Amino acid sequence: MSRAFNFCAGPATLPEAVLKQARDEMLDWRGTGMSVMEMSHRSDEFVAIADAAEKDLRELAGISDDYAVLFMQGGASSQFSTIPLNLLGSKGSADYVNTGIWSGKAIAEAKRYGDVNIAASSDESGFTTIPDQADWNTNADAAYLHYTTNETIGGLEFDFIPDTGDVPLVADMSSDMLSRPVDISKYGLIYAGAQKNIGPSGLVVVIIRKDLLGKARKETPTMMNYQVIADNGSMYNTPATYSWYLAGLVFKWLKEQGGVKAMGEMNARKARKLYDFIDTNDFYANPIARRFRSWMNVPFTLADDALNSEFLRGADARGLLNLQGHRSVGGMRASIYNAMPEAGVDALIKYMAEFAKERG
Repeated sequence: MSRAFNFCAGPATLPEAVLKQARDEMLDWRGTGMSVMEMSHRSDEFVAIADAAEKDLRELAGISDDYAVLFMQGGASSQFSTIPLNLLGSKGSADYVNTGIWSGKAIAEAKRYGDVNIAASSDESGFTTIPDQADWNTNADAAYLHYTTNETIGGLEFDFIPDTGDVPLVADMSSDMLSRPVDISKYGLIYAGAQKNIGPSGLVVVIIRKDLLGKARKETPTMMNYQVIADNGSMYNTPATYSWYLAGLVFKWLKEQGGVKAMGEMNARKARKLYDFIDTNDFYANPIARRFRSWMNVPFTLADDALNSEFLRGADARGLLNLQGHRSVGGMRASIYNAMPEAGVDALIKYMAEFAKERG
């Protein structure tokens, strides 16, 4: 049986070439007689793996030496607390932009540690659009401004980088990191859970400008202190070694595909195909303002919700997996990250057309 197309939002599909390499190296990594799973994180072998992963990530994303790259545990959600503990400092207040469920969770957590100013919110539109930055209510003395570049659940994505002046810009890029070129120099801190475009779950990548290190509150747990993690090469304790290794394989795969520029071109094409089909077929609908539609997560509804179960059964039978929308919003959702081949999107569109013809 050929490999199915996995549209899960995360843990998400991984490149087949990466999975095959991991399979081939599972029992014996490069003649060492050990699996990467059982290597000491202090060994020369794993240190080489870790160093190569960081080097490749820096090359892919254009990360200068002004930034530290941290490979941490706990996923992106752990950063909702880690960020204010490290960056609020004496100012005690930060700006947040609320565009959906994940930014909402970040806001709720930050309120535990200081004052949160909601600089802008998509709530009035039902989280279907993003307010123009000219209308944002920002604080010039904020410790930082936080936003979520792409809301995985709602499918709402920024098409611009906010201009925050001297206020450090902090971004949750969990679901669109490495999906296209990004000017890293515009950010103070970027974080991304691995299980979308980077690798398997269990790992979160943090890219932080070095001048923001060393500002953690004294009560910050050691394992959440960015300076400690940076000083110890992300190995203050035993890191998520196998996830780190697999992320490194994904970085090499991305370079082989032509890097983030090539991935951006392919991702734009995949998204355009799927949205064009949805927009020209009355049986399907997408609620997001066209300008802010996500390239990575495409939610859609059927003309009749009573047909949802039948649609999903038919999709599963064709190897089009995990299309059910998040429980909080319902409907369907196709996540089409870097590792989703264009053929997968084509197969989904073909099935959607057949289903609409039969049931429309």
